[in-house]
Amino acid sequence: MPPVMKVAVGLAVVFGALRLNGFDLLVDPVGWGLCSAGLAGLRRSADDAFGRARSCAVTLVCASLAVLLTTGTDSEHDLLLSAVGHVARPVSAAGGLLAVWLIADAVIRRIRPRGDVFGAVLLDVLRWAVVGLGAIGMLAGYGYAEESVVTVVGWFAALVALIVVLFRLAGRPFLLSPQEPLPSRAEPAGPAGAPSSEAP
Repeated sequence: MPPVMKVAVGLAVVFGALRLNGFDLLVDPVGWGLCSAGLAGLRRSADDAFGRARSCAVTLVCASLAVLLTTGTDSEHDLLLSAVGHVARPVSAAGGLLAVWLIADAVIRRIRPRGDVFGAVLLDVLRWAVVGLGAIGMLAGYGYAEESVVTVVGWFAALVALIVVLFRLAGRPFLLSPQEPLPSRAEPAGPAGAPSSEAP
């Protein structure tokens, strides 16, 4: 699976919801782990844009795991776990938006110099929409803003569009890891009757 496709699948797992008896089958640590694996295949150095995005994804693996382990704990008997959960939840939520921003930024920095200006502009618009509307939703969750249906629908549509764009970019040669073979291209056929350049 190409690295960018791993990232796109990871984001779909993180922000998607598939519940069975109240349990989310698409657990966030798995999604952030996929993002981390994909970003690791794209980074050229530890401090490049993909490296920074991967560091954020790794941090979110830990934060979302803490949220998962502290969900449903009894605050009266498990004070430590409850405190960890109270800290991990906003960190996970805010970190998720930061990760989307850093992932989109890294892809933009990679594709814009290669001439894909439209894709870069589209990703830039979508990341602003996802992070901006997501921030409003976060504030609304804590009572600091008013959440509307338009905000929720707009955020979801922008997120889906961003993931679709990442899927469509997954096969670009400059977004493949160094270990992956480049897409094969058929060599142009020479004119009819032209002598072959290969040795007999």
